[in-house]
Amino acid sequence: MALADAQIRLGDIYHLARSMMSGKSFALPTGWWPHEASRRLAVLCVTTVALLFARLQIMGSQLPVFTRFDNPASVAVTPVRQLSYNYLVSVNLWLLLFPCDLCCDWTMGTVPLVESFTDPRNLATLGAYTMIGVLAWVAFIENHRQKSAVVVMGLAFMILPFLPASNLFFPVGFVIAERVLYMPSMGFCLLVAYGFHLLSERWSRKMTWCCLGVLLLTHSIKTYHRNADWESEYSIFMSGLKVNQRNAKLFNNVGHALESESRFEEALQFFHKAVSVQEDDVGAHINVGRTYNHLKMFKEAEQAYLKAKSLLPKAKPGESYQARIAPNHLNVFLNLANLISKNATRLEEADLLYRQAISMRSDYTQAYINRGDILIKLNRTKEAQEVYERALLYDSTNPDIYYNLGVVFLEQGKASQALAYLDKALEFDPEHEQALLNSAILLQELGRPELRKIARERLLKLLAKDETNERVHFNLGMLAMDDRNTDEAENWFRRAVHLKQDFRSALFNLALLLADDHRPLEAAPFLNQLVKYHPDHIKGLILLGDIYINNIKDLDAAENCYKRILQLDPVNIQGLHNLCVVYVERGKLLQAQDCLTHAHDLAPGEEYIGRHLQIVQTRINRLRQSPDGNREKEIAFAEYDPTEFGGSSVNSDRQQAQGEPIASLPQQEQEQHHHELPLDPLPVQGNDDPVFLESESTKNPQTYAAGANAPAEESSSGGSSNAVSSSNSNSGGHPRVHQRSEGTSSYHHTHPSQHLHRPATIGQDLDDPSSGMS
Repeated sequence: MALADAQIRLGDIYHLARSMMSGKSFALPTGWWPHEASRRLAVLCVTTVALLFARLQIMGSQLPVFTRFDNPASVAVTPVRQLSYNYLVSVNLWLLLFPCDLCCDWTMGTVPLVESFTDPRNLATLGAYTMIGVLAWVAFIENHRQKSAVVVMGLAFMILPFLPASNLFFPVGFVIAERVLYMPSMGFCLLVAYGFHLLSERWSRKMTWCCLGVLLLTHSIKTYHRNADWESEYSIFMSGLKVNQRNAKLFNNVGHALESESRFEEALQFFHKAVSVQEDDVGAHINVGRTYNHLKMFKEAEQAYLKAKSLLPKAKPGESYQARIAPNHLNVFLNLANLISKNATRLEEADLLYRQAISMRSDYTQAYINRGDILIKLNRTKEAQEVYERALLYDSTNPDIYYNLGVVFLEQGKASQALAYLDKALEFDPEHEQALLNSAILLQELGRPELRKIARERLLKLLAKDETNERVHFNLGMLAMDDRNTDEAENWFRRAVHLKQDFRSALFNLALLLADDHRPLEAAPFLNQLVKYHPDHIKGLILLGDIYINNIKDLDAAENCYKRILQLDPVNIQGLHNLCVVYVERGKLLQAQDCLTHAHDLAPGEEYIGRHLQIVQTRINRLRQSPDGNREKEIAFAEYDPTEFGGSSVNSDRQQAQGEPIASLPQQEQEQHHHELPLDPLPVQGNDDPVFLESESTKNPQTYAAGANAPAEESSSGGSSNAVSSSNSNSGGHPRVHQRSEGTSSYHHTHPSQHLHRPATIGQDLDDPSSGMS
């Protein structure tokens, strides 16, 4: 017997059932259940079970957590849940039959729950099941094998692929999803084609073909217009809002699309609309807070985050909190903590929020990383190290964690361990930008020539990825300075300044390089640019004043520079001394004497100030012996305001009344020092300017941004720089501000311990994916 003849038909089962009920005998065909079918069925069952176990293993032996926003019926009571789920069957059938009102997202309140048996929508449910039942009955009683097979295959293709997404056996994370109708549409098309065949046999063939043509034409037009809806995120979600105004997720997604284009004010309107549609949607409140944060409305952002936090379900005694909350809703803790941590006095509050997030989800790596950053800011580096090491237990291949451990060890002054962890981060992610940059700087700071080659390779690798990164250009310039290649260093510094006009470190070091290369007039424009963007840059003001005095001969500009320094730092000896020198250059000897006396009182240990004071006193004594009416004498003893340099008006009045210099030396000793003015520099104190390399945020959310947005400044790690030297004697015997002698200055490196960058997860507001498409 052929295999086809041996197979049983639905009609055979129908006749068997009727025979058993009537008491008559009915024999099934011989071999209707062959042994081969048993083997195939067994293989199919075993494969299915194996796939289910594999899926559970991948998911960590846990089922996904869905909220009532994803599928409201899943948390409804009986019989509302059953009535709603069965009604969805009719909605899906209607979409197959009449795909007019299509929507990319059917979650939340799109389909209101069927709350009672008297709801008219139950008629749609009854109609859907009646239609399916009629088709199944027709296939069951049909004697014609081919017709029965067509109906059975059509129903099988339509029903079986849909069952896993039907919510009838277990809840899924959506209400309706048009994508799950792709496979069932194959069976539906088979039934439509079979119906067309039957109609063409019973009705007018031409009329049937005309109806089919109209059907195909209308659906083709609908498909063409629907394609335009998928042109962009904004267009697809706006098309969904035309169909449904009760779905907060659609408003959220339109807001996300606008937010991605930096249209924050428009996005905020849609996020507020989402909140009004679904007031208890945690994700919508998170989105409102994030947008307020973008708009720098921090108070409103904090209120929105607190509202979202208050909507989280409260833990019950003995119940797992992790299983009751959508993991992405925990982002509210991170966003709120990030916001309040901008206030240095609220770091402990931020730490508490991170600990709460970790207590709700022990493997929340994001919270560990952010908490470690807070602990570093609190100078609790040992705790930060423990937090990062615990995070490694859950994610041992995360390069950001290794990178941040490098930060911790560098904060502890353990450079070798820090470099080891930075290298470990590069092992897992060779393109990790901050690890490349900061390890290169650390290798450079070690001062070993063989390591500078590796540092240069890493910086050039970064440069190949992004030629607009001014920090890379700057550090390549510092490497060139270490190699004594001033031409190359100048080139790199100029590129850095070209990319970022207010780059503090690059501007100062470029100016210092040019001044040391005996090109002070080329350095002046860069110094002016530096003090334009950073008017508090004391070293730059000192160097600029030096150039104004010795090269440009503009005493007014030099005086303004030094007065600005004293406004910023009234006890800055170098600025005060050089202002005194300006008075000497102007011939205001009495004012210069008072100025130097004040400087000597502030720094009695600086011998060169005492020598210069003696020289000025000697000149004053000689002028007193000259006849009255001498123009030089008038200028030397002119009235002045000692508060210009921080002096006392009382002392000045006393000096002029007595006509005596302060602390005058014996004439013999004054003569001895008259021609002796050796160069005694007053070094710039290196620790005046802490170092932070440039750390602006990037437009790419995947780029690792700095943990602290501090302005770029030159480092003191290279030692002090003789930005302005004290003077030596000239033929006239008065102090002068001289340019640096070659090789006396050190260039300002940027030490990685003072500007290490945290990963992008630090300080970044996180979206709530639950408000996106299902």
